Amino acid sequence: MNDTAHLSIKNWAEEDRPREKLVQKGTQSLSDTELIAILIGSGNKNDSALSLAKKLLISQQNNLNTLAKLNHREIQKIKGLGEAKALIIVAALELGRRRKLSEIMERKKITNSSEAFEAFSSLTSDLPYEEFWVAYLNRANKIINIQKASQGGISGTVIDTRIILKQAIELLASTLILCHNHPSGNLMPSDADKSITQKITEAGKLMDIKVVDHIIVCDQKYFSFADEGLI
Repeated sequence: MNDTAHLSIKNWAEEDRPREKLVQKGTQSLSDTELIAILIGSGNKNDSALSLAKKLLISQQNNLNTLAKLNHREIQKIKGLGEAKALIIVAALELGRRRKLSEIMERKKITNSSEAFEAFSSLTSDLPYEEFWVAYLNRANKIINIQKASQGGISGTVIDTRIILKQAIELLASTLILCHNHPSGNLMPSDADKSITQKITEAGKLMDIKVVDHIIVCDQKYFSFADEGLI
């Protein structure tokens, strides 16, 4: 084993320390492990922050999307990562999601299912539970707002049609795109999915608000009600 494995980061060559490397070479020069090590901040007598970061990533097959599904209690299963460090990691991953939402809000239009999936996937694809989101668009298909309508468990979520349409009226939206995720891994819509889609679609017609699609997100894949002729 390399003798440097158990050395504190402060004893490493300056160019090998994540913080110093970030200052000297910028964020793009750092690996995922090094970035997480900066979040962790410090190690313990057995592991450096970089070693703990490696262990955390290895536990998730070095997949950031999988890591983003963990809550702070699951992260704490890595020996040496206490609650404070785990919460910092969870908070950083949440900031990443919110940045994606900000980028989505700057998009001018959503004109097809692929663009809708791209807009929603960063918000829902790495969640271990179901969430239901709605994109509110104007007549030119430009995004007015994207809001979470509900959050549920592993197998489902409760949708309040009245709240969705109330938001649409307040935002003066003409068009809605619905979206929810399937943590189960099954991409196909359930009878409940079809029922709520029809319910919101029919209620929207009374107010001249059109539901143009319902996207189901599952990992990096999607199902479009519009593409399959279900709307």
